[in-house]
Amino acid sequence: MRSLALCLTLLAFPVQADPMGAASRPGAILLMRHATAPGTGDPANMRLGDCATQRHLSDGGRAEARAIGDRFRAAGIAFDRILSSEWCRTTETAELMELGPVTPFPAANSFFSDRSTADRQTAEVLAYLAALPGDKRVLIVTHQVNINALTGITTRSGEIVITRRSGDGLEVLDRLPPD
Repeated sequence: MRSLALCLTLLAFPVQADPMGAASRPGAILLMRHATAPGTGDPANMRLGDCATQRHLSDGGRAEARAIGDRFRAAGIAFDRILSSEWCRTTETAELMELGPVTPFPAANSFFSDRSTADRQTAEVLAYLAALPGDKRVLIVTHQVNINALTGITTRSGEIVITRRSGDGLEVLDRLPPD
């Protein structure tokens, strides 16, 4: 039974031989889970703008973010926009990749601790993307719960889901593992 479930999952989200090819397409929307930050959620006293109250990237997570940026540069892939959740670990991930200016994007903020905002934030992300010219390549560094709400996929730290706009949502093209 597990084999059947795995086969169906692979059919639903095929992994190409060259995920960078999908990422290089004009209009590609890449949804990246921040690099490795040990733990789950945030402390009860977490405040935006105060990194001391949040989970942080590990040294390995920082190296992971730099390596992912190196992969994009080596492939010659540039982004028209790089957006990030306002959480420190997402902003640091985006900045360490050194792919261009990073713009705070509150719609990509985590709703792990408050699921009541999930539908609104997901709709805001989709509306923002729908308003962009169709050829713009965008990278959004965000959180697992946000990516799952947009695609139905649960990601590992540093993993990227490559999508494109389709109808009222996003179509999954491929996945790019962090390593």
